[in-house]
Amino acid sequence: MKKSLLTIIFGSALFLAACGGGDKEPTTTGETEKPAGEKIVMTSCATCHGGQLQGMGNTPALNNVGSRLSEEEILGIIVNGRNGMPGGLITGADAEAAAAWLATQK
Repeated sequence: MKKSLLTIIFGSALFLAACGGGDKEPTTTGETEKPAGEKIVMTSCATCHGGQLQGMGNTPALNNVGSRLSEEEILGIIVNGRNGMPGGLITGADAEAAAAWLATQK
């Protein structure tokens, strides 16, 4: 009995997790989730550019990159790299989402 109940609970949790969607779903605290591009940037870029994207050492700040570069320029840097940053750390739709979000940072 316990195994079947545990199986039902676990299966339900997996099903409900898979059914989530959208970039702005309300959370249990009433807050909205971060946009996909922001999540990608905070996961992939914050290590070198700082937790607040303020820049660290030789890495430039990204918290205002949209005031200096267009979305296309940002995407080009993500894809091809520039100076000490290697290209291709983020690819495809993730790179496009990250560039779009970074372009809004002014």
